[in-house]
Amino acid sequence: MPLVGVTASTELEARPYAASVEKRGATVRLLLPSLTESPTAVLDEIDGLMVTGGEDIDPALYGEESGSAVGFPSLPERDALEASLIKEAIHRNMPILCICRGMQMLNVALGGRLIQDLPNHQRVRDDDGEWKSTRHSIYLSPGSKLAATIGAGGFFKVNSLHHQGFRDAHKSPQLLTTAYALDDGLIEGVELPGQTWVIGVQWHPELEKESSPSFGLMFDSLVERSGGYGAAKSSFHSLGGNGSS
Repeated sequence: MPLVGVTASTELEARPYAASVEKRGATVRLLLPSLTESPTAVLDEIDGLMVTGGEDIDPALYGEESGSAVGFPSLPERDALEASLIKEAIHRNMPILCICRGMQMLNVALGGRLIQDLPNHQRVRDDDGEWKSTRHSIYLSPGSKLAATIGAGGFFKVNSLHHQGFRDAHKSPQLLTTAYALDDGLIEGVELPGQTWVIGVQWHPELEKESSPSFGLMFDSLVERSGGYGAAKSSFHSLGGNGSS
């Protein structure tokens, strides 16, 4: 049974992400900002990584000061943890799925920048004052790893719960754009060439009642690939290897 590390700010926030892989046969290790182990030690233990949604990323990480439009306060401890985990997991060619803030952190960790606030990006508050998902159309490249994962490229409707993001001008040169929003050109999907499976999406597939059933195949693939990674890691160590896989 593969062990997938799931980052989040709190256990409550992690629940929908964790549930999406647990019901597909994985065990979850929560990776919260209070974690005291080193990223290396954590990655020695887990077989796959999911980087999830949450607070804004500290603009200092991409060389900017905070703008006047502040959405959610940053959490520097989480920023530092996730950036380290992403870089080391990439070094190990570990399967990684990055969702919403997670995709933004993937971009920042690899030298990209963010748009700190999207004034024309639609999102709404419900009667309790909580942010509510909106929906918009994206185009997903048929030749991308994500399209191969879910079985098709083309046009899709996705949900949205973010006020930050990035376009090509802000994207890390290491990343390849795989999907973009039709209404405003924001990047909605990325992958990392040269890696077996590092995928980022801007929408929230863990909210499965709001998503196309095909998007659930991202979690199936993460669990399957994590199992393969874990098996290869075990074989390597059983043959007397050491160090990163």
